[in-house]
Amino acid sequence: MFSYVARQAIYNVEKRVFAYELLFRNGDSNCFPDMSPDEATSSMIANSHLTVGIEDITFKKPAFINFHQDTLLYRFPSTLDPSCVVIEIVETVEVNDELVQACKHIRDLGYQLALDDYDFAPRWDVFLPFIDFIKVEVEEIEKQGAAAIAKIQILNAQGIRIIAEKVETHEQFERFKAMGVKLFQGYFLARPEMIRHRDLNASLNSVTKLVSLSNSPNFDTAEVIKVIEKDVGLAYKLMRFINNPMINKRQKIESLQHAINYMGHVEIKKFIALLALANMRGEKPTELLIQSLVRARFCSLMSIELELPENPPTSFILGLFSMLDALLDQTMENLVGKLPVGQELRDALCKKNIDSTLGLQMRACFAFEEANWDEIDYIALQFELTGERLYTLYYEAMHWAQNMNDSIS
Repeated sequence: MFSYVARQAIYNVEKRVFAYELLFRNGDSNCFPDMSPDEATSSMIANSHLTVGIEDITFKKPAFINFHQDTLLYRFPSTLDPSCVVIEIVETVEVNDELVQACKHIRDLGYQLALDDYDFAPRWDVFLPFIDFIKVEVEEIEKQGAAAIAKIQILNAQGIRIIAEKVETHEQFERFKAMGVKLFQGYFLARPEMIRHRDLNASLNSVTKLVSLSNSPNFDTAEVIKVIEKDVGLAYKLMRFINNPMINKRQKIESLQHAINYMGHVEIKKFIALLALANMRGEKPTELLIQSLVRARFCSLMSIELELPENPPTSFILGLFSMLDALLDQTMENLVGKLPVGQELRDALCKKNIDSTLGLQMRACFAFEEANWDEIDYIALQFELTGERLYTLYYEAMHWAQNMNDSIS
């Protein structure tokens, strides 16, 4: 049976990705599967369950993985690399001497351990001497109040790092950071701060002209070259982009005209949109740009898979611009009025007409990010694809996004 895996970022106080939690499709729980020890080999992990290596999914960041009690006790897959995984002890385990000793043994093997969904109850104290991370939902911290803040200070003093889960707003992020929380998980980066409004400033004039040209019915490459020629930064990024082995494996490009001719209309339009987003990012975390690139490539691949005529560039822009509200701290409704895009694309960006082809593509992005397996199955059915095929496309999109980010950063 094919298995899916989704990832959710864990950020540090600088809003940089510290690690990813991997969420598996495994019944009702997102835990590492219950399996016999002889199955728990690196080959199985890479090819049967994860399909690809863990480091490819997390881009060499640590991977937090939930484990069942029985897996911890009897079936722990010791072939997992201790340098790239953190073992999460889920809150449903029965705390007893046998489990404590098993977790101590796993720690002695070189693995880092985390307590998941910590509720400040005394029963967890027996684990604290060998725990590296504690994950606690912000709702639990707020419910416990001053007692939680005091406990966080104690845990910090013991060298245990707290991960606040379900951080949905920047206000929560700042508040829990002030309490001493070091790591954060949630969708606060994917939502606009609404503290200030950043708009398209003068430095983006060249990019906005290019976006306008790329969406013109009569795409004029000569006009595109005129704009790029006047901006040395854009010219440099174009040449770097086109000489990336992911794009061009055959020859070196040495002029703007050569680059435009080589790329063709579809790819140059994608490049223009990509440049636009990179410039709009400003001081925002890189993860927002990477996630936008994942969505862009995933939507484009879905369109190719569905054999939609002339659609891949539209789907690419849909995914790429889907986080503009978070990047520019404005509502998407306000932003789409400034973009030279069609109504169907506007509706999809604003989460309207969610059952349209573009709407379903956007929903597929959200489903993988949220590990919403039922939604993935529903969308696959609508597209007459398998969930396995959608996941394969999503993984390809993740890999492509990291390479593209390296090309334009």
